[in-house]
Amino acid sequence: MGSYDVIVLGGGVNGTGTARDLAQRGLSVLLLEKADLACGASGANSGMIHGGIRYMLSDRHVTALAARDSGYIQRIAPHLLFRIPFLMPFTSRREQATLVERATWYATEVYVGTYDQYQPLKRGKPSTRLSADELYRLEPALRPGLSGAVTFDEWGIDAHRLCVLNALSARAHGAELRTWTEARDLLREGGRVAGVRFRDALTGETGEARAPVVFNATGAWSPRLARRNGLAVPMRPGKGVHLTLDRRFSNYGITCTAVDGRQMFLMPHENDSIVGTTDDDYYGDPDDLEATQDEVEYLLEGVEALLPGVRRARVTRAWWGLRTTLHEYGKNEDALSREHAILDHAAEGADGLLSIVGGKLASYRAQSQEVADLVVRRLGRAARPCRTHEEPLPGGEAAADVEALAAAHGVAAPLVARLVYRHGALAEEVLRLVDDDPRLGLVLCRDEGLTAAEVVYCCRHEQVRRLQDLRRRCRLAVGACGGLDCARTAAQVAGRELGWSAEQVRAELADLLELGWRERRAVLDGHQLAQEELLRGAHTGVGRL
Repeated sequence: MGSYDVIVLGGGVNGTGTARDLAQRGLSVLLLEKADLACGASGANSGMIHGGIRYMLSDRHVTALAARDSGYIQRIAPHLLFRIPFLMPFTSRREQATLVERATWYATEVYVGTYDQYQPLKRGKPSTRLSADELYRLEPALRPGLSGAVTFDEWGIDAHRLCVLNALSARAHGAELRTWTEARDLLREGGRVAGVRFRDALTGETGEARAPVVFNATGAWSPRLARRNGLAVPMRPGKGVHLTLDRRFSNYGITCTAVDGRQMFLMPHENDSIVGTTDDDYYGDPDDLEATQDEVEYLLEGVEALLPGVRRARVTRAWWGLRTTLHEYGKNEDALSREHAILDHAAEGADGLLSIVGGKLASYRAQSQEVADLVVRRLGRAARPCRTHEEPLPGGEAAADVEALAAAHGVAAPLVARLVYRHGALAEEVLRLVDDDPRLGLVLCRDEGLTAAEVVYCCRHEQVRRLQDLRRRCRLAVGACGGLDCARTAAQVAGRELGWSAEQVRAELADLLELGWRERRAVLDGHQLAQEELLRGAHTGVGRL
């Protein structure tokens, strides 16, 4: 296939972020991803670039790094982030409080107050102590008997888009991207790694790519790749499950406590709400991961303890991923370090192979810089400064005026607002497609503000090879309709752009709907089961799937 300076394995945030950094420094880069961008832990995270308040006692460095990088990410992708103020309620009234409870309140205020030291790094507001009356004015749905709360700030993000934008930036700087292409084996020359053998999952093409450095950022798949090549990547994978509710159930993020004492949260996120998260050891096949009804109930029970009405909301889906935490023996899963480590496999006879384990989404840019610095030294190249914290990601170059764009292109402002959130300044390029062909102004999904023009734009410019890739580019079939309104038409539009046959369009549509079914299966009950039957019947009958 060719020779490169570096081959990056994995299209998550560490892989795409490192590919971008290396390409910016003038290195020739090939990125291989076995599925689509952000298909693993990066796309299954909690939807936050957060400072890691829970890690201050054990991993102060993790908190500082994440808070600092949060500020940088806001600088390079301002359109993609939004502020989420959090409430941490106290659970009994002061007049009834014991000495231990009062000490707990004091300790909580001191703890959150310490977190305030990091808030300026990520443009967060300082914490505030709320009385019970103030708390209930903000969140009247909270259960009675709370004595107040303290506040802290975090930032929400669409993590799929973050990975996509890093990959597109890497490509703009000369990197080559190949999705749905798995690195099967390492090429070895004596005690050195010389490249990889790969296979394209869609075409069956096999080949070799050569490079003196291979960076393994395949996340939970790293141990499998290592074992296949006689190597080891020590890791303790942790399964995390989240739920999506069909509405913005609360005005603020709310920290909760699960039945076993683990910290959880409910937070508004874009058009809906997220409940998370579980944290359990998982040593099975990372390709065979699903949420269970027990995990769904565990999460709902934890939130219900503070928000008794939460079950009146509809759970539209459950989604999951594997944290690639560093291996430690004996600790509970939620007590494991969120620090990262870069492994050098030279001692195992694979000089030139580097792997990353651990870390956080919020720190991806700093982690990528650390890897890029190491690679440049290994290759003996002249040092060039990192610019990933200064150069905007695609669409982050300038602010977009939603009202002005809506008026100029004759598209409703709410649709433009969602488009600007996902694409930033590049939203105007999407809207020009509607100017050229008004039919592309067709609204496919009312929940997500998705138009046919955005589907066309993503197919042309954003490394789309399969219909399900559009779930991660523009949230196709992720909304409450389960794809009933949008999936079939989007499949036809994408098929026309990508040259699919009628049979391939139907196959891609069936695979897209199967992904949605897997996410809904654990949350279906009562009326939702009936709706699922109607949904499947509509696609089977009208769509002839």
